[in-house]
Amino acid sequence: MREMLYSEVANFHGIANIPDDPELAIAAGKQLCGLVLEPLYIAFGGIVVRSAYRSSAVNEYCHQRLDQDAAYYCGSNEYSAARHIWDRRDASGYMGATASVVVPWYLEDFARHRDYRPLAWWICDHLEHYAEAVFFPSLCAFNIRWYEGPSDRAIYKDKVNEDVLLTRRGLPSFEVSHREEYRHFPGACP
Repeated sequence: MREMLYSEVANFHGIANIPDDPELAIAAGKQLCGLVLEPLYIAFGGIVVRSAYRSSAVNEYCHQRLDQDAAYYCGSNEYSAARHIWDRRDASGYMGATASVVVPWYLEDFARHRDYRPLAWWICDHLEHYAEAVFFPSLCAFNIRWYEGPSDRAIYKDKVNEDVLLTRRGLPSFEVSHREEYRHFPGACP
């Protein structure tokens, strides 16, 4: 949980990044870790968490500065509930949790081809409990979410804060195997 609570913004600006509802934050975080992050970790020999839990205060601070500095990119607290704000249920009453991660094993491949899709297709084919994934241009970092409510398991590429859909449940591209896209992945990734 220490890694999930770490926030450079909170530390730099002296804002507490502590859950108001620790039990809810821990419950949502356990689901994210057990069902989504651990399988990634096992398959690729590690992941790096860049950002995970945000207190409402930290998230609001970043959201208010979005117009002045894109480095503070955060959605509103309402949008971020059951996403980066793990200790708040969303408007429908569901819990959820999001983490921004990098898969170090994939960095060399990404630097060579600048293509997030092989990793995205692997996630689509292997992680049945992710609710949503959004890939960013830098380091092939991505937000990945666990959510207890209904989900279409969409995968997007963030193109300067304009999400471009790769796939989602119900599309023909979602229902087929994408094995050819990631055939060069480690043996732990059948």
